[in-house]
Amino acid sequence: MRILINETNLNIHETGSGSPTLVFMHYFGGSGLEWQSVMNQLSDRYRCIAIDLPGHGDSDESVPGYAVDTVAEMVAALAETLQTGPFVLIGHSMSGKIAMAVAAGTPDRPAPPNLKALVLVSPSPPVPEPIPDTEREKLLNGYGSLPEARKRLKNITAKPISDSVQNQIVADDLRTARSAWDAWLLHGSRETISERMADITIPIHIIVGSDDRALPPDVQPKLVLPYLRTATLDLLNGAGHLLPWEVPDELAAFIAKKVTA
Repeated sequence: MRILINETNLNIHETGSGSPTLVFMHYFGGSGLEWQSVMNQLSDRYRCIAIDLPGHGDSDESVPGYAVDTVAEMVAALAETLQTGPFVLIGHSMSGKIAMAVAAGTPDRPAPPNLKALVLVSPSPPVPEPIPDTEREKLLNGYGSLPEARKRLKNITAKPISDSVQNQIVADDLRTARSAWDAWLLHGSRETISERMADITIPIHIIVGSDDRALPPDVQPKLVLPYLRTATLDLLNGAGHLLPWEVPDELAAFIAKKVTA
């Protein structure tokens, strides 16, 4: 289903019923499909909504742009349009930073009063993400390349995944709009929103894979936790960066435990 938000059609995947609503966001170069296995395990208890962020999946390129606050405002507006009621926002990697911006509120939109908690999966920090210049250049130059997409897949996973999952990850990578790809690498990943993090008072539950090579586990205590006074950190041994694809059972159990805590 596609919904017009701020002149941009956003595609969503929805299943289940129950409260609170769980709103899922994906990683850079991914889509809401990464959450399908997790949502299948939670939909008997919760309404689950996964968003294709602008320029990703089946969503349109963003008309107003891709600044972190701009996308955060679109996510907050989408939750309001969908009448989620009380909801938990779940962000992965790139969208972890977006989730923090939603929870802190932006200069043009306050934090949603019905947002009850954040679950952040290997989140990008609220300060510039530590992407080496050589890696950033490689990502920019490798846009749209099938061989490079396959290399990226190997770099961000540690657990074995099926051929069908590998094919979906590569397909999502290749269908990401160039505008969204470049915007995150050149601007969004470099933005600083840390000055607003003290405004977040809801619980924040962070989980990372011990073998994450895209955002190594030490990024969280160094660049994330110092800014989030309500956050906790958990580690999944042996997992890489794509926890929803690699360990959906463990991640679904973690989310259910934190939502009911």
